Amino acid sequence: EDRMGHTRYLLFYLLGGLLAGVVHAWVNPFSPVPMVGASGAIAAVLGAYLVLYPLARVITLIPIPLLFFPVIEIPAVLYLGFWFVSQLFNGAFALGSAALQGGGVAWWAHIGGFVSGMVLVKLFAGRQPRRHPYKRYIAYPDEYFPW
Repeated sequence: EDRMGHTRYLLFYLLGGLLAGVVHAWVNPFSPVPMVGASGAIAAVLGAYLVLYPLARVITLIPIPLLFFPVIEIPAVLYLGFWFVSQLFNGAFALGSAALQGGGVAWWAHIGGFVSGMVLVKLFAGRQPRRHPYKRYIAYPDEYFPW
């Protein structure tokens, strides 16, 4: 939002969600289940983030069964790349299953939203981050994750 401004971000978000819905409807033209939710628009935001900040460090939990959940930092390109591949895998699997008839997750809306976000960000994002003089603080991960 800082790179686009409030109005352009809202338009980007709505258009990303719309395109996500179009992709979902194109892949599932005879689905009797309505698509409800904002996950396609959120996926567009994730796609834009990948384009704008591919090397940003993302703090995440890595679940290791029967052990513990270490908190690590990984580049956004790795995190979002894994997320996108998992959406592709699940979307391909859903095409060949009865899951399309019974509802569930709109995998292709996620895929369409992510790709549309990667494309649309070039139209909506400014060249430089917008500065906000009222933001005088920086939040560090240690403040939220003391371990």
